Amino acid sequence: MKILLINDYGTATWGAELQILSLRENLKKYGHDARLFSSNAQLVKQSPVLSDYSCFGCNSRFQVFSQTINLSCYWKLKKVLRDFKPDIIHVCMFLWQLSPLILPLIKPFPSLYQVVVYKAICPIGTKILPNGHRCNYTPGKVCLTQNCLTPQSWTVLMLQRQLWKRWKHDFNLVVALNHQMKMQLEQESLSPVKVVYNGVEKREIRPVLTNPPIVVFAGRLSSEKGVKILLAAFSQLVATLPTAQLLIAGQGDEEDRLHQLAQKLGLLENVTWLGYLTRQDLENKFNCAWVQVVPSLWDEPFGNVTIEAMMRGTAVIASAVGAQPEIIDEGITGFLVPPKDASALAKALLLLLGNKALAEQIGLAARQKALTDFSEDKYTTNFIKIYEDILSDYNHHR
Repeated sequence: MKILLINDYGTATWGAELQILSLRENLKKYGHDARLFSSNAQLVKQSPVLSDYSCFGCNSRFQVFSQTINLSCYWKLKKVLRDFKPDIIHVCMFLWQLSPLILPLIKPFPSLYQVVVYKAICPIGTKILPNGHRCNYTPGKVCLTQNCLTPQSWTVLMLQRQLWKRWKHDFNLVVALNHQMKMQLEQESLSPVKVVYNGVEKREIRPVLTNPPIVVFAGRLSSEKGVKILLAAFSQLVATLPTAQLLIAGQGDEEDRLHQLAQKLGLLENVTWLGYLTRQDLENKFNCAWVQVVPSLWDEPFGNVTIEAMMRGTAVIASAVGAQPEIIDEGITGFLVPPKDASALAKALLLLLGNKALAEQIGLAARQKALTDFSEDKYTTNFIKIYEDILSDYNHHR
């Protein structure tokens, strides 16, 4: 099959980008001609654009306009579709850079939309209000009255939403990353919706755990990721286990404030800030981890760092939000704690870091589940089957 993958970004940075890049390579291994179309915007300066085709993108104030009306994307994609003539189009993120203008171009082709963030049902993509509470509103004037958007951005993003609503039913299938997301999308009149879990590359199991006990975190240093809660919990843990270490990998707009918080909590000797790391460097650094923490405050659609840790053989403690309850078997492959509850997180950390045998046991069970349920091969073959079903149905109704 000739498969065109479309994503806002073509850099090997965060979860959605890594997933689409690995899918492209694995589809090629299965003998398919898979190519990626993205913007040329970079989420991290150190990470180059790796797509086959690209158009204009930016991370400036102009982005609110380009994600709504990106004429470069329209004309570049039109040429790609004319020259490549894909059998099927797989759209992932497209409302941060590429804009809804791609949808009329895609309409003549069999296609699917894999929803990896909440941008289709929330202008800011998180379904979280500024006060940190879950948003249960339908987008509209409430996005302005709740201070989620400025008046200037609200006007433009409501236009984006109208364009999206006009063309959103042109996809043959919508794919969600978890069942809660599936229900939310169906409530917004998106259908049919199928759930496909992400996958991660197989790797060797990490070495046997050694002292000192090490906790790790990887992700954007932004408020919804819950690193403040992790630092608060870790400060409680250090009072009991003063040798414990915390490694934090990532960059983001909360970085300076988090450094200040670690200093205020007296954690300068216990916390190491790794900054941005490539996937391979991160895995090498995290081989020593006793536990990986995913303290998200929002309904994170999946959380690839969870299955990456599981594949490594590392126990996971995660907030019981989004896909995490579907990924983690409580007490078997990891532990779930209420979001924003530093004391509950500290208690779970102490349980694992105070018992090396239990940390080993949980980590090994997590790895086995990752091999069975969250492998890159399973992820790829799931999509190949979906492509075949869409094409069969499309050809049957022509």
